[in-house]
Amino acid sequence: MLIAHWATFLPLDSAFANAALFPQIPSVMSFTSTGTTDTFILDGNTRIIVDSEFGREGSPSAYDFAKTFHQDLLAVTSLVGLPSVELIRPGGPPVGKSSIHVVVDPTSMNFTLYNGKSTNEGYNLVIREDTIRIEARAPIGVWRGMTTLVQQAALAVAAGKKLVSLPLGQVSDAPGWEIRGFMLDAGRHWFDTKFLADLCAYASFFKINEMHLHASDNLWDPVWLYGDGNDNWKKLYAAFRFEPRSGSSLKGLVTRKNESWTRGDFLNMQESCAARGVTIVPEIDTPGHSLVITQWKPQLMELGTPDHLNLSHPETIPTIKAIWDEFLPWFTSLEVSIGADEYDANLANDYIAFVNEMSVFIQKQSGKSVRIWGTNEPSNTSSISTNITIQHWDFPGDDIPVQLMAKGYSIVNSEQAFLYLDGKASDGGQFPQELNQDLMWGGAPDGKGWSPNIFTTNDPSNNTGIDNPLLRGSIMALWNDWGNNATTALEIYYQLARSLAVFGEKTWAGSDARASGLTRGQFDSVYPLLNAAAPGQNLNRIVKPEHGNIVYSYQTVQNGFRTGVESVGPPYTLTFSVQVASLGPDTGVLFSGIDSKLHVSSLTFEATGQLYSLNYTLPNYLSTKVEIHATREYTYAIINDDVSSKRYWTTVMDVWGEYMQLGNMSFAAPAQVIGGEGFIGSIKDVSLVLGS
Repeated sequence: MLIAHWATFLPLDSAFANAALFPQIPSVMSFTSTGTTDTFILDGNTRIIVDSEFGREGSPSAYDFAKTFHQDLLAVTSLVGLPSVELIRPGGPPVGKSSIHVVVDPTSMNFTLYNGKSTNEGYNLVIREDTIRIEARAPIGVWRGMTTLVQQAALAVAAGKKLVSLPLGQVSDAPGWEIRGFMLDAGRHWFDTKFLADLCAYASFFKINEMHLHASDNLWDPVWLYGDGNDNWKKLYAAFRFEPRSGSSLKGLVTRKNESWTRGDFLNMQESCAARGVTIVPEIDTPGHSLVITQWKPQLMELGTPDHLNLSHPETIPTIKAIWDEFLPWFTSLEVSIGADEYDANLANDYIAFVNEMSVFIQKQSGKSVRIWGTNEPSNTSSISTNITIQHWDFPGDDIPVQLMAKGYSIVNSEQAFLYLDGKASDGGQFPQELNQDLMWGGAPDGKGWSPNIFTTNDPSNNTGIDNPLLRGSIMALWNDWGNNATTALEIYYQLARSLAVFGEKTWAGSDARASGLTRGQFDSVYPLLNAAAPGQNLNRIVKPEHGNIVYSYQTVQNGFRTGVESVGPPYTLTFSVQVASLGPDTGVLFSGIDSKLHVSSLTFEATGQLYSLNYTLPNYLSTKVEIHATREYTYAIINDDVSSKRYWTTVMDVWGEYMQLGNMSFAAPAQVIGGEGFIGSIKDVSLVLGS
């Protein structure tokens, strides 16, 4: 028998190694090869069969996951005729040749995390010449095994193999840590639920299992918040994303109706994420970061600090309980976050009492446990309950994680030095646009790279072992300090895409825990292929050109013409000639798609609910040639072939009320409809070409 270690894998463009699988993200714990040259061939006749004894149990069940798996295999391989998923009873007829047999058995195996605790996410993948058997103790385990198979199929296709074949042997795999998540700041930036569901699908492909939604917050502008004698705090952007029911006592909390989630939309998104093994962990942040509540009920404000709640006011805690009482029934997660960060240190006792009271309340109302962000709590008389998980983020600004664990606290590592991202205008480059690859692969004190047990780069005594029973895992974070206009939703995805993949590797396998872990070179080779193949979403907005690199080309079109192409991701070049017969403040749309619109007025792009003007006025009744070039970093126009004068679409961001910063904008091509929405004139010589 051979044990195939990932460090010995051949490059994807070399011959297929009979004794090994392709390297993938995250790497698996072990693959034991039979040592033969025989393979399992995946083709259009392969059956997917779920053992019925436990196959329908759970939500999602193994049968539910298998149906998603079926669709994913079709997506990454283009197989024709792959049969629908079947249920068979134990002891029934043999499953037959060329089949994938899915078995859940709660009693037959036990997989453990690095700390020795059991996990339901482990699985075995037994590959024989005629059959692949995916077996686990719970549905989520077989889903992780299915993801491994989908990645192998995608990589086989990317390597140009005529047949999707897998070497014979057995994969045994389980994650190192329980929590492997990412946080998205949806309080300062609006995201619709379709985009969030797509993010779940993408993250799931790298075996990430949580999306932490920071769903309430405000922009931070000290002058507006704390300036003497002004009421600017009442106008500062603040948002609460969950929309109360009709007739609710919370009427008035949500003033941005077009930037809130209805219960139906949220439940659909939550279910879509769960269908791919990702749990939504919601956060409503109090008693700091609470401007949206004090704008609604100013009497609850801490005097002189509008974004803080006055915990001693008799209405404050009942109001917060009422908010949770309304929305707890929405959430299927076993845990929620109450935020509880960056509150006044001189009110530590009030703060601690509030956190403990909310933990007891939420547990009593819903059975859910509570998480909070790490924070400074200088009290000699009281302490946070050890039933509460602390999400560390600021070393050493909040309590030192190893000291907290020594006191019995469970910890989630979100240390900002490794795991924080921010919008594109990150103040002075404080946080990178994607996770720092040098830190992730070699930034630990021993030079072996980051993993969830690493909290600092320069002091090993402040880190812990991978087997610490109180280290639950890690959550990376993407903040939106600069607000709605700083980035489009797709620009947020561009920041997350590679980061989620490397984070998936480091939180599943670690950096030095397994000989089977990926090297940086292997990751760099395989990531672009898996990024392009990730099923269940199309956040890259990939399209198949009509021929060559031309998405479409039309000499003439009727106003309102639909192309059949919803959107095209950068890089692209969109060229057209336009003659407007009417100019005014609202003179229609030149191009529109699911991600963006290009308005006639000032050649203004609209994306994620925001407007970005080029400040160029098209001449009335004259034909103007426009060439739009886009990459993931910028979008610019060339007017009438004047290449010496590129006009960039930009945004102006208020950086913490201290200065204004200019940033370039990247837009997906609004490719679905040409003309319309009140446009009067003609558009011709349209071409949309991949590449900028």
